[in-house]
Amino acid sequence: MDNLSSSGDYDLGYQPSISSVDQSTSETPGHSTLSGSPFAYCRTNSETSAFSDPVDENSSSSEPSPALWPIAKSRSLTRLSMRPRRHSVDDKLDDRESTDSELDVMKERFAKLLLGEDMSGSGKGVCTAVTISNAITNLYATVFGQNLRLEPLNPDKKALWKREMDCLLSVCEYIVDFSPTSQDLDDGTTVEVMASTPRPDIYLNLPALQKLDMMLIEILDSFEDTEFWYAKQGSMSGNSTRSGSFRRIAQRKEEKWWLPVPCVSPGGLSEKARKQLRNKRDCANQIHKAAMAINGTILAEIEIPDTFIATLPKSGKACLGDSIYRFICNTDNFSPDQLLDSLNIASEHEALELADRVEASMYTWRRKACLSNSRSSWDLVKDLMADTDRNDKNHVLAERAASLLFCLKHRYPELSQTTLDTSKIQYNRDVGKAILESYSRVLEGLAFNIVAWIEDVLHEDKNMRHEQ
Repeated sequence: MDNLSSSGDYDLGYQPSISSVDQSTSETPGHSTLSGSPFAYCRTNSETSAFSDPVDENSSSSEPSPALWPIAKSRSLTRLSMRPRRHSVDDKLDDRESTDSELDVMKERFAKLLLGEDMSGSGKGVCTAVTISNAITNLYATVFGQNLRLEPLNPDKKALWKREMDCLLSVCEYIVDFSPTSQDLDDGTTVEVMASTPRPDIYLNLPALQKLDMMLIEILDSFEDTEFWYAKQGSMSGNSTRSGSFRRIAQRKEEKWWLPVPCVSPGGLSEKARKQLRNKRDCANQIHKAAMAINGTILAEIEIPDTFIATLPKSGKACLGDSIYRFICNTDNFSPDQLLDSLNIASEHEALELADRVEASMYTWRRKACLSNSRSSWDLVKDLMADTDRNDKNHVLAERAASLLFCLKHRYPELSQTTLDTSKIQYNRDVGKAILESYSRVLEGLAFNIVAWIEDVLHEDKNMRHEQ
Protein backbone atom coordinates (compact mmCIF):
# COMPACT_ATOMS: atom_id res chain seq x y z
CA MET A 1 0.00 0.00 0.00
CA ASP A 2 2.95 2.30 -0.32
CA ASN A 3 1.63 3.46 -3.61
CA LEU A 4 -1.66 4.44 -1.99
CA SER A 5 0.04 6.39 0.74
CA SER A 6 2.00 8.63 -1.58
CA SER A 7 0.53 11.91 -2.65
CA GLY A 8 0.15 13.16 -6.18
CA ASP A 9 -1.61 11.82 -9.24
CA TYR A 10 -2.84 8.27 -9.32
CA ASP A 11 -2.69 6.21 -12.46
CA LEU A 12 -6.08 4.56 -12.51
CA GLY A 13 -5.72 3.14 -15.99
CA TYR A 14 -9.05 4.65 -17.03
CA GLN A 15 -9.79 5.40 -20.64
CA PRO A 16 -13.20 6.73 -21.67
CA SER A 17 -15.46 4.70 -23.89
CA ILE A 18 -15.42 5.42 -27.60
CA SER A 19 -19.01 6.66 -27.88
CA SER A 20 -19.33 8.93 -24.90
CA VAL A 21 -21.68 11.75 -24.09
CA ASP A 22 -20.20 15.09 -23.10
CA GLN A 23 -21.90 15.40 -19.76
CA SER A 24 -21.82 11.71 -18.96
CA THR A 25 -18.08 11.48 -19.27
CA SER A 26 -17.36 14.24 -16.82
CA GLU A 27 -15.77 13.49 -13.54
CA THR A 28 -19.05 13.70 -11.71
CA PRO A 29 -21.85 12.43 -13.91
CA GLY A 30 -23.79 11.83 -10.73
CA HIS A 31 -25.17 8.35 -11.14
CA SER A 32 -24.60 7.50 -7.52
CA THR A 33 -26.73 7.12 -4.46
CA LEU A 34 -27.02 7.85 -0.79
CA SER A 35 -24.10 7.30 1.52
CA GLY A 36 -23.87 5.38 4.71
CA SER A 37 -25.30 2.14 3.34
CA PRO A 38 -23.45 -0.69 1.67
CA PHE A 39 -26.47 -1.22 -0.58
CA ALA A 40 -26.47 2.41 -1.68
CA TYR A 41 -25.52 1.63 -5.25
CA CYS A 42 -27.56 -1.55 -5.55
CA ARG A 43 -30.99 -1.70 -7.16
CA THR A 44 -31.89 -4.52 -4.77
CA ASN A 45 -31.57 -4.67 -1.03
CA SER A 46 -31.07 -8.41 -0.90
CA GLU A 47 -28.64 -9.42 1.81
CA THR A 48 -27.94 -12.74 0.14
CA SER A 49 -26.81 -13.29 -3.40
CA ALA A 50 -29.01 -15.17 -5.81
CA PHE A 51 -25.85 -16.38 -7.46
CA SER A 52 -23.66 -16.72 -4.39
CA ASP A 53 -23.91 -18.91 -1.34
CA PRO A 54 -22.00 -18.56 1.93
CA VAL A 55 -18.43 -19.77 1.77
CA ASP A 56 -17.74 -23.09 3.37
CA GLU A 57 -14.56 -23.21 5.42
CA ASN A 58 -13.76 -26.58 3.87
CA SER A 59 -14.24 -25.39 0.33
CA SER A 60 -11.44 -24.28 -1.95
CA SER A 61 -12.65 -20.68 -2.03
CA SER A 62 -9.18 -19.20 -1.95
CA GLU A 63 -8.37 -20.56 -5.39
CA PRO A 64 -9.19 -18.52 -8.49
CA SER A 65 -12.27 -19.09 -10.62
CA PRO A 66 -12.11 -20.51 -14.11
CA ALA A 67 -11.48 -17.85 -16.69
CA LEU A 68 -13.55 -19.34 -19.53
CA TRP A 69 -17.09 -20.61 -19.22
CA PRO A 70 -17.01 -23.47 -21.74
CA ILE A 71 -14.15 -25.12 -19.88
CA ALA A 72 -15.13 -23.91 -16.42
CA LYS A 73 -16.57 -27.26 -15.44
CA SER A 74 -13.59 -29.22 -16.65
CA ARG A 75 -11.19 -26.93 -14.85
CA SER A 76 -13.20 -27.20 -11.68
CA LEU A 77 -13.29 -30.97 -11.99
CA THR A 78 -9.54 -31.07 -12.52
CA ARG A 79 -8.90 -28.72 -9.66
CA LEU A 80 -11.09 -30.66 -7.28
CA SER A 81 -9.69 -34.04 -8.31
CA MET A 82 -6.07 -32.98 -7.74
CA ARG A 83 -6.35 -32.70 -3.97
CA PRO A 84 -3.70 -34.54 -1.94
CA ARG A 85 -4.58 -38.18 -1.50
CA ARG A 86 -5.18 -39.46 1.97
CA HIS A 87 -4.41 -42.92 3.19
CA SER A 88 -7.57 -43.30 5.21
CA VAL A 89 -10.61 -44.69 3.46
CA ASP A 90 -12.89 -42.47 5.50
CA ASP A 91 -10.90 -39.42 4.49
CA LYS A 92 -11.22 -40.40 0.83
CA LEU A 93 -14.97 -40.72 1.21
CA ASP A 94 -15.20 -37.35 2.94
CA ASP A 95 -13.12 -35.77 0.20
CA ARG A 96 -15.33 -37.25 -2.49
CA GLU A 97 -18.46 -36.03 -0.74
CA SER A 98 -16.99 -32.55 -0.48
CA THR A 99 -16.16 -32.58 -4.20
CA ASP A 100 -19.66 -33.69 -5.13
CA SER A 101 -21.14 -31.03 -2.88
CA GLU A 102 -19.11 -28.26 -4.55
CA LEU A 103 -20.13 -29.45 -8.01
CA ASP A 104 -23.78 -29.56 -6.99
CA VAL A 105 -23.58 -26.00 -5.70
CA MET A 106 -21.91 -24.90 -8.94
CA LYS A 107 -24.60 -26.56 -11.03
CA GLU A 108 -27.34 -24.92 -8.97
CA ARG A 109 -25.83 -21.45 -9.32
CA PHE A 110 -25.37 -21.65 -13.07
CA ALA A 111 -28.84 -23.17 -13.48
CA LYS A 112 -30.39 -20.19 -11.70
CA LEU A 113 -28.35 -17.84 -13.83
CA LEU A 114 -29.31 -19.47 -17.13
CA LEU A 115 -32.99 -19.79 -16.18
CA GLY A 116 -33.22 -16.06 -15.63
CA GLU A 117 -34.26 -16.47 -11.98
CA ASP A 118 -37.33 -18.47 -13.05
CA MET A 119 -37.09 -21.91 -11.45
CA SER A 120 -40.23 -23.17 -13.20
CA GLY A 121 -38.42 -23.37 -16.55
CA SER A 122 -41.40 -21.85 -18.35
CA GLY A 123 -39.33 -19.10 -19.90
CA LYS A 124 -40.88 -16.31 -17.85
CA GLY A 125 -37.61 -15.28 -16.27
CA VAL A 126 -35.79 -12.03 -16.93
CA CYS A 127 -33.36 -11.68 -19.82
CA THR A 128 -29.71 -12.68 -19.52
CA ALA A 129 -28.46 -9.10 -19.27
CA VAL A 130 -30.69 -8.28 -16.29
CA THR A 131 -29.91 -11.63 -14.67
CA ILE A 132 -26.14 -11.02 -14.76
CA SER A 133 -26.63 -7.45 -13.59
CA ASN A 134 -28.65 -8.67 -10.61
CA ALA A 135 -26.06 -11.36 -9.90
CA ILE A 136 -23.26 -8.80 -9.67
CA THR A 137 -25.40 -6.49 -7.55
CA ASN A 138 -26.40 -9.24 -5.14
CA LEU A 139 -22.86 -10.60 -4.97
CA TYR A 140 -21.69 -7.14 -3.91
CA ALA A 141 -24.37 -7.07 -1.21
CA THR A 142 -23.30 -10.51 0.01
CA VAL A 143 -19.59 -9.68 0.18
CA PHE A 144 -19.62 -6.01 1.23
CA GLY A 145 -23.05 -5.72 2.81
CA GLN A 146 -21.81 -6.18 6.38
CA ASN A 147 -18.58 -4.25 5.85
CA LEU A 148 -19.33 -0.97 7.64
CA ARG A 149 -15.88 0.13 8.74
CA LEU A 150 -12.30 0.62 7.61
CA GLU A 151 -10.81 -2.83 8.05
CA PRO A 152 -9.44 -5.63 5.85
CA LEU A 153 -12.05 -7.65 4.04
CA ASN A 154 -12.70 -11.12 5.39
CA PRO A 155 -10.48 -13.62 3.50
CA ASP A 156 -13.41 -15.91 2.74
CA LYS A 157 -15.48 -13.06 1.37
CA LYS A 158 -12.54 -11.75 -0.61
CA ALA A 159 -12.08 -15.18 -2.19
CA LEU A 160 -15.83 -15.40 -2.85
CA TRP A 161 -15.80 -12.01 -4.57
CA LYS A 162 -12.80 -12.86 -6.76
CA ARG A 163 -13.97 -16.34 -7.69
CA GLU A 164 -17.53 -15.48 -8.68
CA MET A 165 -16.67 -12.17 -10.34
CA ASP A 166 -14.18 -14.07 -12.50
CA CYS A 167 -17.01 -16.36 -13.56
CA LEU A 168 -19.43 -13.52 -14.31
CA LEU A 169 -16.86 -11.39 -16.12
CA SER A 170 -15.69 -14.32 -18.24
CA VAL A 171 -18.80 -13.80 -20.38
CA CYS A 172 -17.11 -10.71 -21.81
CA GLU A 173 -14.42 -12.86 -23.42
CA TYR A 174 -17.04 -14.09 -25.90
CA ILE A 175 -18.55 -10.69 -26.73
CA VAL A 176 -16.59 -9.80 -29.85
CA ASP A 177 -16.83 -7.94 -33.15
CA PHE A 178 -16.26 -9.76 -36.43
CA SER A 179 -14.42 -8.12 -39.29
CA PRO A 180 -13.30 -9.52 -42.67
CA THR A 181 -9.60 -10.18 -43.09
CA SER A 182 -7.44 -11.88 -45.72
CA GLN A 183 -5.64 -15.13 -45.00
CA ASP A 184 -3.09 -16.91 -47.20
CA LEU A 185 -3.39 -20.70 -47.47
CA ASP A 186 -0.50 -23.12 -47.96
CA ASP A 187 -1.22 -23.46 -51.68
CA GLY A 188 -0.92 -19.70 -52.17
CA THR A 189 -4.64 -19.05 -52.34
CA THR A 190 -5.92 -15.97 -50.56
CA VAL A 191 -9.28 -16.27 -48.86
CA GLU A 192 -11.33 -13.88 -46.82
CA VAL A 193 -12.24 -14.97 -43.31
CA MET A 194 -13.97 -13.31 -40.38
CA ALA A 195 -11.61 -12.38 -37.54
CA SER A 196 -12.91 -11.70 -34.05
CA THR A 197 -11.75 -8.76 -31.93
CA PRO A 198 -12.95 -7.71 -28.46
CA ARG A 199 -15.78 -5.22 -28.50
CA PRO A 200 -14.32 -1.72 -28.06
CA ASP A 201 -16.32 -0.69 -24.98
CA ILE A 202 -15.42 -3.91 -23.16
CA TYR A 203 -11.80 -3.77 -24.31
CA LEU A 204 -11.40 -0.26 -22.89
CA ASN A 205 -13.52 -0.29 -19.73
CA LEU A 206 -13.31 -3.82 -18.31
CA PRO A 207 -9.53 -3.77 -17.57
CA ALA A 208 -9.94 -0.32 -16.00
CA LEU A 209 -12.74 -1.57 -13.74
CA GLN A 210 -10.71 -4.61 -12.70
CA LYS A 211 -7.82 -2.33 -11.76
CA LEU A 212 -10.13 -0.07 -9.74
CA ASP A 213 -11.51 -3.17 -8.01
CA MET A 214 -8.01 -4.30 -7.05
CA MET A 215 -7.08 -0.84 -5.74
CA LEU A 216 -10.19 -0.65 -3.54
CA ILE A 217 -9.44 -4.04 -2.00
CA GLU A 218 -5.87 -2.92 -1.36
CA ILE A 219 -7.12 0.21 0.39
CA LEU A 220 -9.29 -1.85 2.71
CA ASP A 221 -6.46 -4.31 3.37
CA SER A 222 -4.19 -1.44 4.40
CA PHE A 223 -6.32 -0.70 7.48
CA GLU A 224 -4.86 -3.55 9.52
CA ASP A 225 -2.98 -1.72 12.29
CA THR A 226 -4.68 1.62 12.83
CA GLU A 227 -4.63 4.31 15.49
CA PHE A 228 -8.42 4.47 15.57
CA TRP A 229 -11.09 1.95 16.49
CA TYR A 230 -14.86 1.66 16.41
CA ALA A 231 -17.43 1.78 19.17
CA LYS A 232 -20.58 -0.25 18.79
CA GLN A 233 -22.76 2.45 20.28
CA GLY A 234 -22.48 6.18 20.67
CA SER A 235 -22.91 9.29 18.62
CA MET A 236 -20.70 11.61 16.66
CA SER A 237 -19.94 14.99 18.10
CA GLY A 238 -20.03 18.20 16.13
CA ASN A 239 -22.39 19.48 13.50
CA SER A 240 -20.22 19.38 10.41
CA THR A 241 -21.87 18.81 7.08
CA ARG A 242 -20.19 17.63 3.92
CA SER A 243 -20.41 20.23 1.20
CA GLY A 244 -23.10 19.42 -1.35
CA SER A 245 -24.20 16.28 0.44
CA PHE A 246 -27.23 15.19 2.42
CA ARG A 247 -25.08 12.97 4.65
CA ARG A 248 -24.96 14.89 7.91
CA ILE A 249 -22.80 13.24 10.50
CA ALA A 250 -24.84 14.81 13.29
CA GLN A 251 -27.90 12.85 12.13
CA ARG A 252 -26.17 9.48 12.21
CA LYS A 253 -27.44 8.74 15.72
CA GLU A 254 -31.04 8.99 14.54
CA GLU A 255 -30.94 7.79 10.94
CA LYS A 256 -28.00 5.34 10.95
CA TRP A 257 -27.80 4.41 14.60
CA TRP A 258 -26.58 0.88 13.82
CA LEU A 259 -23.39 2.07 12.09
CA PRO A 260 -20.17 1.80 14.13
CA VAL A 261 -18.74 5.10 15.34
CA PRO A 262 -14.98 5.75 14.90
CA CYS A 263 -13.02 6.59 18.04
CA VAL A 264 -9.65 8.35 18.38
CA SER A 265 -7.44 8.59 21.43
CA PRO A 266 -7.10 11.97 23.20
CA GLY A 267 -4.84 14.27 21.24
CA GLY A 268 -5.90 12.82 17.90
CA LEU A 269 -4.01 10.79 15.33
CA SER A 270 -0.33 11.10 14.66
CA GLU A 271 0.74 13.28 11.76
CA LYS A 272 1.87 10.23 9.77
CA ALA A 273 -1.46 8.42 10.24
CA ARG A 274 -3.39 11.56 9.38
CA LYS A 275 -1.39 12.03 6.18
CA GLN A 276 -1.90 8.41 5.17
CA LEU A 277 -5.65 8.70 5.73
CA ARG A 278 -5.84 11.79 3.56
CA ASN A 279 -3.85 10.14 0.77
CA LYS A 280 -6.08 7.06 0.86
CA ARG A 281 -9.15 9.28 0.84
CA ASP A 282 -7.85 11.13 -2.22
CA CYS A 283 -7.07 7.84 -3.95
CA ALA A 284 -10.53 6.42 -3.18
CA ASN A 285 -12.10 9.67 -4.34
CA GLN A 286 -10.34 9.41 -7.72
CA ILE A 287 -11.45 5.79 -8.01
CA HIS A 288 -14.99 6.94 -7.26
CA LYS A 289 -14.83 9.57 -10.01
CA ALA A 290 -13.43 7.08 -12.52
CA ALA A 291 -16.14 4.53 -11.74
CA MET A 292 -18.79 7.26 -12.01
CA ALA A 293 -17.43 8.32 -15.40
CA ILE A 294 -17.51 4.78 -16.73
CA ASN A 295 -20.99 4.18 -15.34
CA GLY A 296 -22.31 7.42 -16.80
CA THR A 297 -20.80 6.64 -20.19
CA ILE A 298 -22.28 3.14 -20.30
CA LEU A 299 -25.71 4.39 -19.20
CA ALA A 300 -25.62 7.05 -21.92
CA GLU A 301 -24.88 4.35 -24.53
CA ILE A 302 -27.80 2.11 -23.48
CA GLU A 303 -30.86 2.65 -25.65
CA ILE A 304 -33.80 4.55 -24.20
CA PRO A 305 -36.62 2.04 -23.56
CA ASP A 306 -40.00 2.54 -25.19
CA THR A 307 -41.68 2.48 -21.79
CA PHE A 308 -39.88 5.69 -20.83
CA ILE A 309 -40.74 7.36 -24.14
CA ALA A 310 -44.41 6.51 -23.60
CA THR A 311 -44.43 8.28 -20.24
CA LEU A 312 -42.94 11.56 -21.50
CA PRO A 313 -45.24 14.55 -20.96
CA LYS A 314 -46.63 16.51 -23.86
CA SER A 315 -44.84 19.68 -22.79
CA GLY A 316 -41.75 20.41 -20.74
CA LYS A 317 -43.52 23.27 -19.00
CA ALA A 318 -46.11 20.94 -17.48
CA CYS A 319 -43.32 18.73 -16.20
CA LEU A 320 -41.12 21.43 -14.67
CA GLY A 321 -43.71 23.82 -13.33
CA ASP A 322 -44.26 27.52 -14.03
CA SER A 323 -41.51 28.94 -11.83
CA ILE A 324 -38.66 26.79 -13.15
CA TYR A 325 -39.95 27.05 -16.71
CA ARG A 326 -40.01 30.87 -16.56
CA PHE A 327 -36.48 30.93 -15.17
CA ILE A 328 -35.22 28.70 -18.02
CA CYS A 329 -37.09 30.59 -20.74
CA ASN A 330 -36.87 34.22 -19.71
CA THR A 331 -33.32 34.43 -18.43
CA ASP A 332 -30.86 35.70 -21.02
CA ASN A 333 -27.82 34.54 -19.09
CA PHE A 334 -29.09 31.24 -17.78
CA SER A 335 -27.25 30.02 -14.68
CA PRO A 336 -28.14 26.53 -13.38
CA ASP A 337 -26.29 27.18 -10.11
CA GLN A 338 -28.33 30.29 -9.47
CA LEU A 339 -31.53 28.38 -10.18
CA LEU A 340 -30.60 25.58 -7.77
CA ASP A 341 -29.73 28.12 -5.08
CA SER A 342 -33.15 29.71 -5.41
CA LEU A 343 -34.95 26.35 -5.06
CA ASN A 344 -33.53 25.61 -1.57
CA ILE A 345 -33.50 21.83 -1.95
CA ALA A 346 -33.68 20.35 1.54
CA SER A 347 -33.75 16.58 1.06
CA GLU A 348 -32.55 13.82 -1.23
CA HIS A 349 -36.13 13.05 -2.18
CA GLU A 350 -36.68 16.59 -3.47
CA ALA A 351 -33.42 16.52 -5.43
CA LEU A 352 -34.26 13.18 -7.05
CA GLU A 353 -37.77 14.32 -7.92
CA LEU A 354 -36.37 17.45 -9.54
CA ALA A 355 -33.82 15.39 -11.49
CA ASP A 356 -36.60 13.16 -12.87
CA ARG A 357 -38.67 16.17 -13.91
CA VAL A 358 -35.74 17.95 -15.56
CA GLU A 359 -34.67 14.80 -17.42
CA ALA A 360 -38.20 14.15 -18.68
CA SER A 361 -38.58 17.74 -19.90
CA MET A 362 -35.16 17.58 -21.57
CA TYR A 363 -36.12 14.58 -23.70
CA THR A 364 -39.54 16.08 -24.40
CA TRP A 365 -37.92 19.19 -25.89
CA ARG A 366 -35.37 17.10 -27.78
CA ARG A 367 -38.13 15.07 -29.34
CA LYS A 368 -39.99 18.22 -30.37
CA ALA A 369 -36.81 19.67 -31.85
CA CYS A 370 -36.33 16.56 -33.99
CA LEU A 371 -39.95 16.51 -35.10
CA SER A 372 -39.87 20.21 -35.99
CA ASN A 373 -36.97 19.48 -38.34
CA SER A 374 -38.88 16.72 -40.18
CA ARG A 375 -37.00 13.97 -38.39
CA SER A 376 -39.67 11.72 -36.99
CA SER A 377 -37.45 8.88 -35.82
CA TRP A 378 -36.99 8.88 -32.05
CA ASP A 379 -33.70 7.05 -32.50
CA LEU A 380 -32.23 10.30 -33.75
CA VAL A 381 -32.80 11.93 -30.36
CA LYS A 382 -29.92 10.02 -28.79
CA ASP A 383 -27.58 11.65 -31.32
CA LEU A 384 -27.99 14.86 -29.29
CA MET A 385 -29.66 16.59 -32.23
CA ALA A 386 -26.39 17.16 -34.04
CA ASP A 387 -28.10 18.36 -37.20
CA THR A 388 -30.91 20.41 -35.67
CA ASP A 389 -31.11 24.17 -35.72
CA ARG A 390 -29.13 25.54 -32.80
CA ASN A 391 -31.46 28.53 -32.64
CA ASP A 392 -34.57 26.39 -32.32
CA LYS A 393 -36.41 27.17 -29.08
CA ASN A 394 -36.88 23.52 -28.17
CA HIS A 395 -33.21 22.87 -28.71
CA VAL A 396 -32.21 25.80 -26.48
CA LEU A 397 -34.59 24.66 -23.73
CA ALA A 398 -33.29 21.09 -23.96
CA GLU A 399 -29.69 22.27 -23.66
CA ARG A 400 -30.53 24.38 -20.62
CA ALA A 401 -32.37 21.49 -19.01
CA ALA A 402 -29.36 19.25 -19.67
CA SER A 403 -27.01 21.77 -18.02
CA LEU A 404 -29.38 22.04 -15.04
CA LEU A 405 -29.47 18.24 -14.67
CA PHE A 406 -25.69 18.03 -14.90
CA CYS A 407 -25.24 20.74 -12.28
CA LEU A 408 -27.76 19.04 -9.99
CA LYS A 409 -25.94 15.71 -10.16
CA HIS A 410 -22.60 17.45 -9.70
CA ARG A 411 -23.81 19.23 -6.58
CA TYR A 412 -25.30 16.05 -5.08
CA PRO A 413 -23.04 13.19 -6.27
CA GLU A 414 -24.73 10.65 -3.98
CA LEU A 415 -28.08 11.17 -5.70
CA SER A 416 -30.03 8.01 -6.48
CA GLN A 417 -30.39 6.85 -10.04
CA THR A 418 -33.07 8.63 -12.00
CA THR A 419 -36.13 6.98 -13.48
CA LEU A 420 -34.52 6.89 -16.92
CA ASP A 421 -31.38 5.21 -15.59
CA THR A 422 -33.33 2.50 -13.79
CA SER A 423 -35.50 1.96 -16.88
CA LYS A 424 -32.39 1.55 -19.02
CA ILE A 425 -30.99 -1.05 -16.61
CA GLN A 426 -34.29 -2.91 -16.37
CA TYR A 427 -34.99 -3.12 -20.10
CA ASN A 428 -31.41 -3.41 -21.36
CA ARG A 429 -30.72 -6.47 -23.52
CA ASP A 430 -26.99 -5.94 -24.12
CA VAL A 431 -25.10 -8.36 -21.87
CA GLY A 432 -21.79 -6.55 -22.24
CA LYS A 433 -23.22 -3.18 -21.24
CA ALA A 434 -25.12 -4.83 -18.35
CA ILE A 435 -21.87 -6.23 -16.95
CA LEU A 436 -19.98 -2.96 -17.33
CA GLU A 437 -22.81 -0.90 -15.83
CA SER A 438 -23.38 -3.11 -12.78
CA TYR A 439 -19.65 -3.61 -12.16
CA SER A 440 -18.93 0.13 -12.29
CA ARG A 441 -21.98 0.85 -10.13
CA VAL A 442 -20.95 -1.42 -7.26
CA LEU A 443 -17.35 -0.17 -7.40
CA GLU A 444 -18.67 3.37 -7.32
CA GLY A 445 -20.65 2.53 -4.20
CA LEU A 446 -17.70 0.88 -2.46
CA ALA A 447 -15.38 3.80 -3.25
CA PHE A 448 -17.92 6.32 -2.02
CA ASN A 449 -18.37 4.43 1.25
CA ILE A 450 -14.61 4.26 1.82
CA VAL A 451 -14.31 8.02 1.29
CA ALA A 452 -17.18 8.62 3.73
CA TRP A 453 -15.68 6.31 6.38
CA ILE A 454 -12.28 8.01 6.12
CA GLU A 455 -13.90 11.43 6.44
CA ASP A 456 -15.68 10.22 9.58
CA VAL A 457 -12.35 9.26 11.14
CA LEU A 458 -10.75 12.56 10.14
CA HIS A 459 -13.73 14.43 11.55
CA GLU A 460 -13.39 12.65 14.89
CA ASP A 461 -9.66 13.30 14.86
CA LYS A 462 -10.34 17.01 14.34
CA ASN A 463 -12.76 17.06 17.26
CA MET A 464 -10.28 15.37 19.60
CA ARG A 465 -7.51 17.81 18.65
CA HIS A 466 -9.83 20.78 19.25
CA GLU A 467 -10.76 19.43 22.69
CA GLN A 468 -7.09 19.34 23.59
